[in-house]
Amino acid sequence: MFLLLSRYVKPEAEVDAHLEAHRAFLDRQYAAGRFIVSGPCVPRSGGVIVAADMPREELDAIMQDDPFLHEGVSEYQIIEFTATKRAQGFLTALETNR
Repeated sequence: MFLLLSRYVKPEAEVDAHLEAHRAFLDRQYAAGRFIVSGPCVPRSGGVIVAADMPREELDAIMQDDPFLHEGVSEYQIIEFTATKRAQGFLTALETNR
């Protein structure tokens, strides 16, 4: 799996100009089963994405379609990890805490 840490490198107004396109990108990745959970950091200095297991090269190719990346408003740190444990009811807990 992958943990993607986004850090905004442009002012918030520039980030916001690409937010709708970024959310459409996220929706496509959720529909394809590639992303598991995502959201903005608090305070809003970037965001976090948890991506499903896939070859790193596939993830890198997918991320080239992210408007935040190709418009230069955000940089990503990508951390690959092996998920060996999870909370029972993890997905249910996410829905409950919205």
